Amino acid sequence: MAIIARARALRKKMTPAEARLWIHLRELRSEGLHFRRQSPRRGYILDFVCLDRRVIVEVDGASHADEDRARKDRVRDAVFAREGFVTLRYANEAVPTDVGQVVDAVRMRCLARPTRLRLRVNHPPPAGEGEHR
Repeated sequence: MAIIARARALRKKMTPAEARLWIHLRELRSEGLHFRRQSPRRGYILDFVCLDRRVIVEVDGASHADEDRARKDRVRDAVFAREGFVTLRYANEAVPTDVGQVVDAVRMRCLARPTRLRLRVNHPPPAGEGEHR
């Protein structure tokens, strides 16, 4: 439960770069891309995530340049990669100056990935489901 409270607190005090990116990511809903912000998943808090396309967007501050922190980021990215997610990382400084390019890159990456629904199309339903009597 503590991670949920922490995620809520982070939503209320996003960095300026996160807040600016959030405004633009919300606009992508018109293209069918829905993002969640400060979303708790598997013991981590993701800055932004499009669950349908399995894309995570992280806005990294200077602390992520530290080798120990960078190693933890690689471990975290690998955890989510095993579940089919791709993680896009952008420097805090890049977002305010190049927000249009960042959003375009995120949009293109999302639209290039299949939706979760399409991932399941070729799999038969579990035994007993989908059968008509």
